[in-house]
Amino acid sequence: MDDLNIRRENGTIDGQKLVDELFGPAQVRTKQEEDQELMKEIFGDVISTYTRRQAIEDGVLVDLMQDTMAEVARSHYKHPIAATIEVFSIMEKAVANKRHLNDFAGILHDMLWMSKVYKRQISETTVIFRVKIKGAGRRSVYDFKLVVGPGDDGEPVITIMNPEQD
Repeated sequence: MDDLNIRRENGTIDGQKLVDELFGPAQVRTKQEEDQELMKEIFGDVISTYTRRQAIEDGVLVDLMQDTMAEVARSHYKHPIAATIEVFSIMEKAVANKRHLNDFAGILHDMLWMSKVYKRQISETTVIFRVKIKGAGRRSVYDFKLVVGPGDDGEPVITIMNPEQD
C-alpha cells in the first residue's frame, strides 16, 4: 500500500485517496449537469444565454427582494421575486401619485395576496390574477401573470409580468 502513496502524515490510510488511486477520481454528476447534457443532445450547443441576473442589471426586470418589499415578498412566497419593468412602472406611478398614499410594500402585498386568492391557474407554474391599484392611471384594475421558473442556478424564482409577456 505504501507504493500507492495513500498514507497520511500520522500513518493512517486515507480511504478516499485509496479509492481514487485504485479506481480513479469519482465521476459524480449533479442533476443540473445531467439536464444540461440532455438539453445539448436535444437542441445542440447554446448560441447565447440571457440570465435573470443580467436582466436585472439591464433594467428589464426589477428585483423586488429589496427595501421594504423584501419582507412583504417573504411573507407571501419563499422564492425570490422580480417584476418586469412594465409592471414596476405601474407600481411607480401609483406610488408617485400622492393622492392615494400608496407605497411599494403595500402595492406588492396586494399583488401577492391576490395572486393566491383571486387567480386563474394557467399551468402548474403560471397564474393570472387581477388586482386593484389606485393612482397608477385612468384604470384601477390590472391583470398580471405570475410565473415560477428556474433561476440562473436552477433554483425556483418568481416573475410577475403583464399577461401577454413571456
